[in-house]
Amino acid sequence: MASATGIPEVRSTDAANHGRGEEEPLLGRAGDASQQEDQGLQFNFVIGTAVIAQVGIWILAATIWASVFVSPLALFSAHPLLNSAGILLTTQAILLLQPTHTPKQKKQGANIHGILNLTSILTLIAALVVIEYNKIGHGGTHFESPHAILGLITYILFFLQAIVGIAQYYTPNVFGSVENAKSIYKYHRMSGYVILILSFATIAAATQTDYNKNVLHIQLWAVVVASVITLIGVLPRIKKQKLGL
Repeated sequence: MASATGIPEVRSTDAANHGRGEEEPLLGRAGDASQQEDQGLQFNFVIGTAVIAQVGIWILAATIWASVFVSPLALFSAHPLLNSAGILLTTQAILLLQPTHTPKQKKQGANIHGILNLTSILTLIAALVVIEYNKIGHGGTHFESPHAILGLITYILFFLQAIVGIAQYYTPNVFGSVENAKSIYKYHRMSGYVILILSFATIAAATQTDYNKNVLHIQLWAVVVASVITLIGVLPRIKKQKLGL
């Protein structure tokens, strides 16, 4: 997420020093995953390999939602529904912002990126409240299974990521200056991809819980395949220059 008061502009000389500048994705040719000047932000959801990512993330969400709705519904049912919705929103937020490269695009994209991620965070908080209320109500243990531990770590990282993103975009001076805020953009982006991967690992771990094995029956292989498809669509669109490469 970039700063509204200090969106970095790539001068032609800077672009030359970085290969082909911000139009060069991690994989592919320059411009393959870039928003065109006359295109709206909505096209960013399907530019380049984004279509592959959309297939993967919607398969993952549909797999979880279908398993929940064909099973007996209870308060706990909201936990997987809300968590998967949060990850879906986060993926859309990433896909939206990746192709932006002009100051105007970055500003517009960052605002909507923030809205999507804020909605995602609120959804994840609701999912956390549901599982904790359910655990307390049934006298269950807290944060003992691999899924629970990974989930707690993922929640914490999501919240920290959101706080840093909001601060560097809306209040960059809390870092001392706009330039200081700009200097951590690449780390914010890197950590975003790490958190996305960790989210998929958390969902995979959920398939090994007793509740899933006895009630939902979501298959580990289905989660892994859908997650890999999503990453195949997301990772090649990473812009090298945006990560300082």
